[in-house]
Amino acid sequence: MARELAYILINPYTIRKSRTGGVIARVIARSDLNFVGARMYGPSRELVEKYADIVRSKDHGASTASDLIADYVLRAYMPDTQTGRPHRAMLLLFEGEEAVSKIWSITGNATLKSGNGQTIRDTYGDYIVDENGRVSYFEPAVLVAPSRRRAEATLQLWARYAGRDGGLIHQAGDVPEGSDVQQTLVMLKPDNFRVPSSRAGSIVDILSTSGLRIVGAKKFSMTVAQAEEFYGPVVEALTGKFKDIGGGRLAEAISKEFGFVPPPSVVDDMCRKLGPLFAKAQFDEIVQFITGFKPDDVPLHKRAKTGKEGCLALVYEGHNAVQKIRNILGPTDPSKAKPGSVRREFGSNIMVNAAHASDSPDNARREMGIIDVEGDSIKPVVDYFYGSAISRVLSVAKGGEGGRVRARLRQDRAREKGQ
Repeated sequence: MARELAYILINPYTIRKSRTGGVIARVIARSDLNFVGARMYGPSRELVEKYADIVRSKDHGASTASDLIADYVLRAYMPDTQTGRPHRAMLLLFEGEEAVSKIWSITGNATLKSGNGQTIRDTYGDYIVDENGRVSYFEPAVLVAPSRRRAEATLQLWARYAGRDGGLIHQAGDVPEGSDVQQTLVMLKPDNFRVPSSRAGSIVDILSTSGLRIVGAKKFSMTVAQAEEFYGPVVEALTGKFKDIGGGRLAEAISKEFGFVPPPSVVDDMCRKLGPLFAKAQFDEIVQFITGFKPDDVPLHKRAKTGKEGCLALVYEGHNAVQKIRNILGPTDPSKAKPGSVRREFGSNIMVNAAHASDSPDNARREMGIIDVEGDSIKPVVDYFYGSAISRVLSVAKGGEGGRVRARLRQDRAREKGQ
């Protein structure tokens, strides 16, 4: 069967109500599709009007819901008429066999025909009619394509506006302003995406208790070069901590094996010599976990190569954002985290601990720059699937996001076959 690219647009109302995590959890856990793209948008009037025209076109056949959804788009997605500030919407991309129909099935009918909570719209949407059968309230929670033709038309449109209307949407109407407002980065690690599960969405759901706003999102695979720069500061910290971590164990091991206790000065000297080796070994393990490649196995000229593992970057904004997120995540060591914290619930050890969070606004800016969190990861995927043959060849030949898309899709398919 042909592989398809499908999308889910998480509506502004759903995002404001902090239901984003629930939507993500449902889609990933209930399908075998590859999660290949995520981006926040602040849709402009021009994008909203063009999207509404596509919805109203009824290109997939007659549908009484087309006009209803088109009117909803013009109302719910349009920038605020008073302030001009946009609303936040999140576009998610999924790839795989029969992707469009699978996403449609998980989402459910816009008019909630089943009404039993099995679909995303049954759970998070509303469709209320009065005694005369007229719709008095309508909130479809998410928007998806009913056909491959609609998916292609919609994605080509949103891809064209990905640079102008997408990225970090800190100017949205519901995002707080002020001198004490911070941005912080959360990176959901590869252990959340290796098998289909609700883990990633559940973590986003827990983080929503912070009261912060998600202003940016990017699904990506970290390169070795990025990982080395991203985690570079931990080398010095691990080197200095080796005495605390291993000094006592080193003295105990010598005593056990050779029958004498070495003087503290000797242990200190050994720790100074072994610290850098310990730090390098730990650092290499971190890079391999995040990228799928051991640094020493990757030549310098290939360290910008797409990693094998998937991560999801989310940028949160609000008052005291850094500390609020770190409190909800819990300590780096999951065994020391409080019940209910992200790392206690989903972490396994100090490295495989579900998520990374910036420890300061300055580090957040540094880390966001390394992974280019504002970079457009939508258009390269859409071009790969729906662009002309020439544009696909050029995209891959130029490398960058185009080449990374091809590599990531190939890796996702290989992983899928191996499960």
